[in-house]
Amino acid sequence: MVVLFLADGFEEIEALLPLDLLRRAGVRTVTVGLGVREVRGAHGITVLADTDRVPDGDIDMVILPGGMPGAANLDASDMVTDTLARVSARGGYLAAICAAPMVLGHKGYLKGKRAICFPGFEGELIGADVQNDAFVVRDGNVITAKGMGVALDFGLALVAALKDDATATALRAAVMAPSV
Repeated sequence: MVVLFLADGFEEIEALLPLDLLRRAGVRTVTVGLGVREVRGAHGITVLADTDRVPDGDIDMVILPGGMPGAANLDASDMVTDTLARVSARGGYLAAICAAPMVLGHKGYLKGKRAICFPGFEGELIGADVQNDAFVVRDGNVITAKGMGVALDFGLALVAALKDDATATALRAAVMAPSV
């Protein structure tokens, strides 16, 4: 199972596009609001999360969308902190996009890892080897991405990590419109 956290102020595209791709790939993905089910995005779009608490069971990946103040709300959440620790301890994936890699940096998950974030948040990636020229970076069990403009590539990287490259490639082809 994959847990995708939603906090007030999240960047809608960074959450919903990867969510859509994972579900299309057949990956059980649960959206979790931080104690609430109705979560308002950074651009005023309200989303109904699947649940307001982390489901029981094995979690293979945690996804943190960016946006502000969404990423800061994730960073301050004990639910997020506890889930990251639980998933990391069992070798699961930690994924974050835009400003949200700062959460991984603040909690020590980027030490010695290559990572990327939205420009201006590099100083928050504590211990990381910041890859300023990259858009999506996978280093072991950590996957980070630069921002909303690469949400498709981020989502496909998540699919590749959980399934395989062939599934991600087929999914990319399926969602891309033919040229006119």
